[in-house]
Amino acid sequence: MKRLGQLLTLVLFCLTATLLQAAEEVRNVRAWLAPDNTRLVFDLSGPVEHKLFTLSNPDRVVIDIDKVSLKASLDKLGLEKSPVETIRHSQRGDGLRIVLDLKDGVRPKSFDLKPNDQYGHRLVVDLEMREQAVVTKTVVPVPGQSGKRDIVVMIDAGHGGEDPGAIGPGGVREKDVVLAIAKKLKAMIDSRQGYRAVLTRTGDYYISLRGRTGKARKSNADLFVSIHADAFKDARARGASVWVLSGRGASSEMGRWLAKRENSADLIGGVGSLSLDDKDDVLASVLLDMSMNASRKDSHQIASRIHGNMDRFARMHKKHVEQAGFVVLKSPDIPSILVETGFISNPGEARKLRTASYQKQMAEAIYRGIVDHFWEKPPAATYIAWQKQSGKAPVGGERMYKVVSGDTLSVIAQRNGVSLQQLRSANKLSSDRIRVGQVLRIPAG
Repeated sequence: MKRLGQLLTLVLFCLTATLLQAAEEVRNVRAWLAPDNTRLVFDLSGPVEHKLFTLSNPDRVVIDIDKVSLKASLDKLGLEKSPVETIRHSQRGDGLRIVLDLKDGVRPKSFDLKPNDQYGHRLVVDLEMREQAVVTKTVVPVPGQSGKRDIVVMIDAGHGGEDPGAIGPGGVREKDVVLAIAKKLKAMIDSRQGYRAVLTRTGDYYISLRGRTGKARKSNADLFVSIHADAFKDARARGASVWVLSGRGASSEMGRWLAKRENSADLIGGVGSLSLDDKDDVLASVLLDMSMNASRKDSHQIASRIHGNMDRFARMHKKHVEQAGFVVLKSPDIPSILVETGFISNPGEARKLRTASYQKQMAEAIYRGIVDHFWEKPPAATYIAWQKQSGKAPVGGERMYKVVSGDTLSVIAQRNGVSLQQLRSANKLSSDRIRVGQVLRIPAG
C-alpha cells in the first residue's frame, strides 16, 4: 500500500507539472492589415516565452510559443490581401508552433505587450513588406507654366489598430476621432489647387512613430501635421493645444542623425536634396543645425496660426503654442506640428469630438492655418509660389493682409474695397479688435 501511495503521488505530481507547464492559453487572434505591413496579435491568458524564425523554399515564418495551448480559431482572420497564404499550427509537447506560409517577401519581427485598459497580455507579430512603393510629388499642370508642383501636406492620424489611443466616456476612441478629422482635412486640402494631402494611415491599423515621419520623407512632404486627442486621469481636464518640437528634443535628434548618417539613406535640406553621409563632422553638424532651425521656425509660425484659429471656437489649454520632444515632430527637414484637438477624457469635449460638425471645425482651423502660411511663405517651384509671384489672388478670390501699426478694421475694409461686415465674417471676428502682426483674410469684393 505504501508503494502504491508513492506511485499515485508521483503520477499526480507529473500531471500537475504538465498542467502547470501549459498553463497559459492563446484566447484570441486578431489581424490588422496596412498597405505595407500586416500585424497579427495573439491575446494571451498570461505572459509567455516565444521565438520567431524564418524558413525558405518555400518562404515561411515560424512562431514557437512555450507552455501554451491554442483556444482560439485561426480561421476567418481576413488575410486574403496580406502576404500570408495560409496559417497552420501544431501542438508540440507543452508548446505551440504557428507557421505562416508566405506568398510575398516580408521582414518579420515580434514582441510582447503588457496588459492595458482594453487588452491583457499579447504577443505581436509584424510582417513588413520588403518592397514599398515610394510616393513622389505630383507635378501640377499649369497652362503656360510647366513644372509647377503641389505643396504636399502629410496628415498623421495618431494611434490606430492595436493602439486605440485614449478612450473617452461612452467608449469613444481617439484613433477613430482623429482619423475622421484627418480625412476631412485631406478633403479640404485636396480641393485647393496647388496642394496635395497624404494620410499616414487611411484605415484602422498601426504605424510606428518613426514610420510616420518616414512616410512624410518618402512623400517629400512640405509639412507634417499629427492629430491627436488628449487624455488625463482627472476628467475635468480640458482644452485643445498645438505643439512644436522643443529645443531639447531638437538637440537629441541632431545627435541621433549625426551618429547614424553614414548608414542612413535619409536626406535633408530642401525636401531631401542633401545627404550627410559624405560630409565631415563639422560640416554635417552645421548643415543639420541650419535645416532644423529653419524647420522649427516654420513649424512655430504654422502652429501659431492654427492655435489662433482654434481659439475662436475651442477652449485652449494654454494661450500659446507648446513645446515637447515628441518623436513625430523630429524630422530635421520637414516643418512638423502636433494638434491635440481636446481632452477626450472630458465628457463635454468627448461629446463634441465625436460629432462630424466639430470635427469639421477642427479640420478647417488646421486647413486655414496651413494655406495662410504657405501663401505668405510658399516653397520654391510650387504652383502657389508662381501664383503669388504672378500677382494672382488665391483660389476663391481671397487675399491675405498682415496688420501693421495704426491699422483699424474699418480702414483695412475701406482700403480693400470690402464692407466691414464682409471682413468680420471672412475672419470670424466677434469684434473689431485686431493686433499688429495678425493676418486677415480679405474676401473678394
